[in-house]
Amino acid sequence: MLHAIIDIGSNTIRMAIYEIEGEHIDMLMKKKHMVGLASYLKDGVMQQEGIDKAVGVLQEFRSFLGSFRITDITAFTTAALRNARNSREAVEEIERRVGFSIQVISGDEEAEFDFIGATHNIAEDSGILADIGGASTEVVFFEERKIVKKVSLPMGSLMLHSKYSADILPTSEECRKMREEAEQIFGEAVDFCGVSHENICGIGGTFKGAMALGNALFSMEISNTCMKAEKLREMIRRFQRDHEPGPRDIAVLMKTVPDRMHTLLPGLVIADVLARNFSSDMIIYSDSGVREGYIYDRIIGK
Repeated sequence: MLHAIIDIGSNTIRMAIYEIEGEHIDMLMKKKHMVGLASYLKDGVMQQEGIDKAVGVLQEFRSFLGSFRITDITAFTTAALRNARNSREAVEEIERRVGFSIQVISGDEEAEFDFIGATHNIAEDSGILADIGGASTEVVFFEERKIVKKVSLPMGSLMLHSKYSADILPTSEECRKMREEAEQIFGEAVDFCGVSHENICGIGGTFKGAMALGNALFSMEISNTCMKAEKLREMIRRFQRDHEPGPRDIAVLMKTVPDRMHTLLPGLVIADVLARNFSSDMIIYSDSGVREGYIYDRIIGK
């Protein structure tokens, strides 16, 4: 069967279409829009402009699916709408205007789906999994391919950019403030005190962008999916606004992460905070995450 999964995130709204046969899934195509829903949260309330932006994208997706008579549709939303004070009202309005239901998944569920999706494609039996979104960061510590600890942290790349950065690229001082907040929030995750591992498995847009940018900057193969954690710090330093990155670096940035130029450094700051606190030396990127995890758990696993 053909099944569409729509992920309404804090930074992007994505639709992926899968062919599901038994326990095998094959992603046929995906579409995304950079909407930045988290930036439409004012005093914790999702603004009408943000709701309208989401509706516009979802109506486009619905029309596309209708053209191919794809009726198996699952839509879920994460931190931006989940954390809004008017979450229920906003989701109900979006559902009424687009014509299909939307599940609001919890931070715990998001972390579990991340884990299930990612561990289908990595060889590691133990480690730390991280998904840095626009308004939240999910972290999972696993051993023997089972979850030991999980947490959804209220920090994300778009949230930090909106709060601290006055321009597309942040300054060193703005990055310092982002780091301080990320350290404070991580420090409140007391269950993770003392947890360490040499590897972090990173999923989602921040880690995908970090890998693409790192491969281009450091002359790695385009298909490379591993990076030394210290490279995160080098990229943060090179692209701070007051460091005045040169034309070559700017060209690489524009070519590799055109949609994430404003959120990549805040995301890298969060990634670096995680790597330092977990004493991790290596970042391993996995291209599977919450959408695939949802399929394995809620569709195939029924």
